[in-house]
Amino acid sequence: MLEIVYRDESMVVINKPVGMLVHRSSVAPGETVFAVQRLRDQIGMKVHPVHRLDKPTSGLLVFTLDVESLKAIQTQFTEKKVEKVYWAVVRGYLNKEGTLDYPLKREVDPYANSEAEGSQSAVTHYRCLAQTELPVAVGRYPTTRYSWAELRPETGRKHQLRRHMAHLRHPIVGDSRHGVGVHNRFFRDHFGIQRLLLHAQKISFNHPTTGARITLTAGLDEAFNNALMNAGLAGPADAPADLKP
Repeated sequence: MLEIVYRDESMVVINKPVGMLVHRSSVAPGETVFAVQRLRDQIGMKVHPVHRLDKPTSGLLVFTLDVESLKAIQTQFTEKKVEKVYWAVVRGYLNKEGTLDYPLKREVDPYANSEAEGSQSAVTHYRCLAQTELPVAVGRYPTTRYSWAELRPETGRKHQLRRHMAHLRHPIVGDSRHGVGVHNRFFRDHFGIQRLLLHAQKISFNHPTTGARITLTAGLDEAFNNALMNAGLAGPADAPADLKP
């Protein structure tokens, strides 16, 4: 069963589990489980995905129950009126806070008969929530450092957060495409973590019917929680109340 975070007569918001595609895609022809079909079967109604999350990313995913609501929320995305917050575990000591304004080249669908042209503007705001240094050599240094990061994308480019953090030399742990293999293997071998440590934790937008501002949050799964605690980034009592996993 999918975890439903919010539901009314206009929309449904779920906490998408890691490893699930939003809908069918030519990029993954062998996949058989999709959030659209799973939610439709669960609530017995047709649903319309408002946006997407990558397969290895967990967290808040918004669906509407009618086309009018779909258009209303998608317009807010276009006009940058939707606020999104992601949590990630990244390599190294991330600066306290900052903004990366770095255009990204369009990524090509390997199954499409077309080529990407030019770059797209991309802006990500980031903040360090916690840092840790472990007495383990991962790579050439005798210790290794990680940060718990809050990421706020201002734009919505493909793999934006993963590519931006890699550009900052703070790749997200578990990222097999833009990350660093030795750190991914360290979390897998020492902590049993085999997922991308990126989670869509909060979203704010105006209700498509009433216009009231809605802010929703989604809890972390067991693997992400374990990653934070085992790496020494968070525990039951040491994180601020609004940041506890």
